Amino acid sequence: MCVGRQLESVIFTCKCAKTTKAEWLLVYDNKTRTTRCPDGVDIRTTGFGDTASVEWLDPSWMSHETSSVSYFVAIVEDLVANGYKRNVSVRGAPFDFRRAPNELGQYYKDLQKLIEDTYVLNNHTKCVIVGHSMGNPVFLYFLNRQPQAWKDKYIQSFVSLSGVWAGAVKPLRLFASGDALDIFVVWPITVRPEQRSMPSTAFLMPNDRFWGPDEAIVVTERRNYTVNDYKDFFEDIGFPTGWQMRLDTQNLIRDLTPPGVPLHCVHGSGLPTPGTLVFKPGGFPDTFPDNIPDNGDGTVNMRSLVACTGWKDKQKYPVHHKVLPNAEHMRILRDPRARKYVLKVALGEL
Repeated sequence: MCVGRQLESVIFTCKCAKTTKAEWLLVYDNKTRTTRCPDGVDIRTTGFGDTASVEWLDPSWMSHETSSVSYFVAIVEDLVANGYKRNVSVRGAPFDFRRAPNELGQYYKDLQKLIEDTYVLNNHTKCVIVGHSMGNPVFLYFLNRQPQAWKDKYIQSFVSLSGVWAGAVKPLRLFASGDALDIFVVWPITVRPEQRSMPSTAFLMPNDRFWGPDEAIVVTERRNYTVNDYKDFFEDIGFPTGWQMRLDTQNLIRDLTPPGVPLHCVHGSGLPTPGTLVFKPGGFPDTFPDNIPDNGDGTVNMRSLVACTGWKDKQKYPVHHKVLPNAEHMRILRDPRARKYVLKVALGEL
């Protein structure tokens, strides 16, 4: 395991990925203000702790011939080539991406135990946490609820790739028309019921601290919607439950409390990213909108990606910021620049 020095262990926190099925539809309970699976359905992430759970979007070995379904595999292989060992010093911590942090109680218990067990398993060395996309605010919520002494003992650093720190405009498209997420064989409106049922979609809506009260983010022939119009937006798309989900999730990390650990914030830039959704006359909400592009990584708006820089003067630990021009939201995991950066952090060179 050692290459001339004691290696820190690396744990990846990221969403699990499966094929979209009708059974994914969650049922919202407005009394408990949580969701549940439909009766007779139980969906869980598999292989918690194993790298196989985060290396590929599709677990089938036949799909591994194409990079389009790869996830952390390139980064894991870089680490293994430099002395790390799968499932010993490199671990995976997938979560159910349908749910927002307020519904991930058991996941957080399992994550804490995984970090502590990995620390012990690797001669009491601190862990480097690597998150991607929603995995970053999910881990921030976890860190904000840990004592500083625990973070100082177990966390070496936190590497954020494509962090959705302040939300993004794109989730509004999921709620309105549905979004095939670039899967060309899927029609957006057919996946809309599942996407609407996910509290995580509400969790990732634009943060009103980063979008102005007069800034239109959805434009229709009848009216425009801003961050102050979410209740009306949900009523007008015929999904009032979405407003309840937004109320449940809007303050989970709204104030962006610093993580209290050394942070490496890495993301792309310079790619057209949904900035304002524009529906043609008669098309709201059931047709796929046009969009006025914003700067970002193709998925997350720049103002959200760079929100991590606000912690530089708010915690005693360093906040490193690395922008990779033209690094796309998903492809950043295969980008040689990002891979090199993660490896340097893991080897203690950054």
